[in-house]
Amino acid sequence: MVVVETILQMMALVLLGLGWRWLAPGRLPVGQLRSAITEIVFYLLLPALVLRVLWRTELALPSLGISAVACIGTFGAMLLAILACRSCRIEPGLSGAAILAASFGNVTYLGLPILTAVLGDWAAGVAIQYDLFASTPLLFTLGMLLASRYGHSEQQLRPLRRLAAIPALWAALLAVVLNLADAPLPGLLEPILIQLGNGVVPLMLLAVGLSLEWRGIGRYAWGPLLMVLLVQLVMMPLVVWWASGLFGFQGEMQLALVLEAAMPSMVLGLVICEHYKLDTAFYAAAITVSTLLSIATLPLWYFWFS
Repeated sequence: MVVVETILQMMALVLLGLGWRWLAPGRLPVGQLRSAITEIVFYLLLPALVLRVLWRTELALPSLGISAVACIGTFGAMLLAILACRSCRIEPGLSGAAILAASFGNVTYLGLPILTAVLGDWAAGVAIQYDLFASTPLLFTLGMLLASRYGHSEQQLRPLRRLAAIPALWAALLAVVLNLADAPLPGLLEPILIQLGNGVVPLMLLAVGLSLEWRGIGRYAWGPLLMVLLVQLVMMPLVVWWASGLFGFQGEMQLALVLEAAMPSMVLGLVICEHYKLDTAFYAAAITVSTLLSIATLPLWYFWFS
């Protein structure tokens, strides 16, 4: 019951953000407010958290295993989504959005706070490595290539430039270098990083709630939406559970990987859908429905594997 209460507390912040979106009590438009919050987290708070966590996390062969398991889970979900879209002959714009929604989970904005709340601070390292060393690089390379294949854009595809513009990724690389060099974390710097990192969880959860929307989808899209929910919330955790066993992960580490894989659709994918003229209304619906449904599915995964 403690786990259910913890996840409900995390989701309460998401619902507060959703309530703010509906009521709009402030002077700033909701989109502008969400952008301001996400930019503060993206450029300042999250890099500080990543630097502190990875600097002090034990990096060894298990770290490579985390990345490998995350890649296998993403590839497995993507393959299942592609086969489903081809077998149903879904039109390209909807297919591209459905594949992205089924393949990439909200492993940082939602996964990081839930893992740390449920399993402890050590799980932050798992969430960060899962994202920055697997999920995000795949999103901005393979994900963008798929989006360009199913959609179209007037701008040239430059995935490496997109990756290089992620501050948290640079913070992760710096932290890995300092970690492997056994450089001590300065006592003056650590409290600053802690204070900055403490703001990540509540702001990320509020940003997720502010991002939830329902633009309306046609009856034709209910089948693909069901496919996304099955792949993202059921099949991907099963693939990651199988892959994590191959790499020797057990206990709480395996549970952390499965919970990461069970996260709902990634919010950032909406930007890629808009850029490549995919079905953004469908993707927005997939984010909203999968996030709300995960309130029930995440505790089930936890109880099954614990």
